[in-house]
Amino acid sequence: MPVPHIHKILDTQRDSLLREWASTQAEEGLIRKDLFTEAEAKAQIETLYDPLAKGVAASVDQDFLDPDDDVWEDLRAALAEVTRERTKRGVSTGDMATFVLALKYPLFERLRASVTDTNGTVLMEAIAQFTRLIDSVALYCTEICIAERDKIIQRQHDEMMELATPVVELWDRIVAVPLVGTLDSMRAQEVMESTLSAIVEKKADIVIIDITGVMTVDTQVAQHLIRTAAAVRLMGAEAIISGISPRIAQTMVQLGVDTGEIRTRGSLRMALADAFRQLDTDVVIRSVRGN
Repeated sequence: MPVPHIHKILDTQRDSLLREWASTQAEEGLIRKDLFTEAEAKAQIETLYDPLAKGVAASVDQDFLDPDDDVWEDLRAALAEVTRERTKRGVSTGDMATFVLALKYPLFERLRASVTDTNGTVLMEAIAQFTRLIDSVALYCTEICIAERDKIIQRQHDEMMELATPVVELWDRIVAVPLVGTLDSMRAQEVMESTLSAIVEKKADIVIIDITGVMTVDTQVAQHLIRTAAAVRLMGAEAIISGISPRIAQTMVQLGVDTGEIRTRGSLRMALADAFRQLDTDVVIRSVRGN
C-alpha cells in the first residue's frame, strides 16, 4: 500500500522535508531574495506543505492520490493564494511550477530509504502516485499563474488605452481628444466610446480631435476619424479635426478620402479659435505684472 508510506514520511519528517524543500529550491535558484524575505519564502512553503500532508492523510484508506478529490480542497486554495502572490511579485510560470516540483526529490530519497519490499513494486507505485499528484499540483499552479498574468496584462492594456485616448476639457462646452501613435480598429473604438461619453459628461458642444501626434494616416485611419466625427454629430455636437499637416492633407487627397462636412484645421490652436467663434465666445487674455 503506497499511500501509507507517503503519509508516514510527510507526517513524521515535516521539519526536515521543509528544510530540504527550501534547500532544493535554493539550489535551483528559485529562492528570490529580491522578491521575498526569507520568512515569507518559508511561510509559502509551509502554506503548501500542510494541506498537502492533510490530503495524503485523508487518502490513506483509498490507497490512491486523486488530485481532483474533495480532500484536496484546502491544497487548491493554498496553491491559489501562493501562486497569485508570487505572480504579482514577478515570479515566472516556469519557476512557479519548479517551486512545487522541488518537493519530489527529498521525498523520493526518504521513500527509497523507508520502503523495503523485495521486488521494489511498492516503492515504484509510491513514487508513481506521488509524481502524479505533484505534477497535477504543478499544472494547477501553472494554470493559475497564466490566468493571473492574463489579468495583469489586460489591466495594463486597459490603463494604457485610457492614457492613450484621453479626453481633455479645454473650455466650457469644448473638449479635445489628442491622439498619439497608431490608430487601429480597437483603439478607434476606444476613442469613439471615450469621446461620446465625454460629450454627455461635460455637456460639450464642440469636440476637437487632434491628430498632430498620429504617425501615419491611411484609408483605414481616415475612415475611423470620419466615423467618430459622424457619431459626434449624432450626439448633437460638432467635430473639428485638427493637426492636418501638409503631408497628411496630401496623403488624404491621394487616397481619395472625402471628409465631407467635417471641419478640419491645421493646428489645435486654430481649431480652438474656430470653436470659440462657433460658440460666439470672446476670450480676453490679460497679463498681470508683479510689483
